[in-house]
Amino acid sequence: MSASRSETTRPPGSDGPESGAAEVEGADGGPGADLLAALLDGMDAALCAFDADGVITHWNREAERILGWSADEAVGRRGFAGWAVRSADADEVHGRLMSAMGVPGRVVHEFALLRKDGSRVLVRTQSAGVRGADGRPAGVYCAFSEVHAQIDLERSIALSEALFDDALWGVVLVDVDLRPTVVNGHAARALGSGRTALLGRPLGETVVQGVEELEGALHHVLAEGAPRSLAELWVTLRAQDGSERRRCWRSGFVRLASPLAEEPVPLGVGWLFQDVTEARLASQEADKLRFRTSQLHRAGRAAGECEDPMEAARVCLDFALVGFADHALIDLVLGGPAPVAPYSATSTGDVPPTRLVRVAATPGGSAGPCLPVAAGGIPVRYREGHPALQAVARTGSVRASAPTGASTTPTWSVSRQWPPDSVHALCTVLRSRGRTLGVVTFLRGATRPSFERQDAVYAEDVTARMAASLDLLAQLHPENPPGA
Repeated sequence: MSASRSETTRPPGSDGPESGAAEVEGADGGPGADLLAALLDGMDAALCAFDADGVITHWNREAERILGWSADEAVGRRGFAGWAVRSADADEVHGRLMSAMGVPGRVVHEFALLRKDGSRVLVRTQSAGVRGADGRPAGVYCAFSEVHAQIDLERSIALSEALFDDALWGVVLVDVDLRPTVVNGHAARALGSGRTALLGRPLGETVVQGVEELEGALHHVLAEGAPRSLAELWVTLRAQDGSERRRCWRSGFVRLASPLAEEPVPLGVGWLFQDVTEARLASQEADKLRFRTSQLHRAGRAAGECEDPMEAARVCLDFALVGFADHALIDLVLGGPAPVAPYSATSTGDVPPTRLVRVAATPGGSAGPCLPVAAGGIPVRYREGHPALQAVARTGSVRASAPTGASTTPTWSVSRQWPPDSVHALCTVLRSRGRTLGVVTFLRGATRPSFERQDAVYAEDVTARMAASLDLLAQLHPENPPGA
């Protein structure tokens, strides 16, 4: 603020040099006046002040920006009448502003002011009285801003409060070190912890798997800005009881920058997410079902072109293996199909003395088509309680998986006459016309999940088609049945 402005600017209630406020400003434009002028002009809100007679004593740059009147034009005028407000409204506006001297606290008003160019602007004012050293009213200071700007601010605050209260989306604010600073209720429930318990802690303490992808996304937003579309992140969470659960979060990110800095300074990242696990799992199951149905259709058409029933059975198995298992084995009952008593839940668990012969298998070392095996009629050395023998006894499907621990996997699979890399097995019985023809064993490696009930249903569909072909083979060659 210039020296001339300091000479015409005086605080409310200063009657002369003996006043404390007058000593701060001084008519000589000393350091105190420069400091006060810098503070007033640096404010984001427009500010003006009136003495007890209603004469304007202060007028900062934001007031000049909003109304167009400079401090030299405003300071010294009595009220707004005749220049910053319409004459018809001047008395009402002046009375409402000066009424703040006689009441405690702040008084909020809204009214229209005139810009220097003659246009009108609706402002919201906050006025408060100023008292002198003797405690008597000495004037009024008034801070004002355009109503639309104030409403925008209030909307932003209201939006923040609504998001952090209990929105349908999870909202987490992280700082530049990727540590949560604000967590709303939805996000806290999704993360399985309290809102305050997550603050300041690394995300890796809660997110067991997928934290690298999440932190990578946050780093990208800090460096490059928000992505153009939503991202779906699969994470595994550790609950307070030690259990783990896998979730899919549809996530959006926004970079937070300080509006007060001359250049954008990152304050962190706003992360908004919604749990879409159920929808994604349902979509995956639908895609899997469509694919498997297509494979069965293709297998049926391909098998129909095979002259040899055994080849038709192997073709069905080749189509079924795609995306389903890594290896497959076909074992047939020695001597041909035979009726087998249904498995009873009240049985002692003894496996019937059924002997199986390996007739076809996929390569053990790598993926490949199912090929014939020249076993010479020698039974496979399955021990008592083997899953394949259990499937024969139960005339149903049996699932098995290796114990946890990589060191036990080769021993577990080799002892069951399976490829060394097998970790999960599904044995499904071949049944046709009330007789058991054999067993098909599907095997998965460590990179695949264990077989589930839906997998067993699909495998039973496949083996039902294979059993029809193998039964036809037994009818065509009754003197040399499969497995003989």
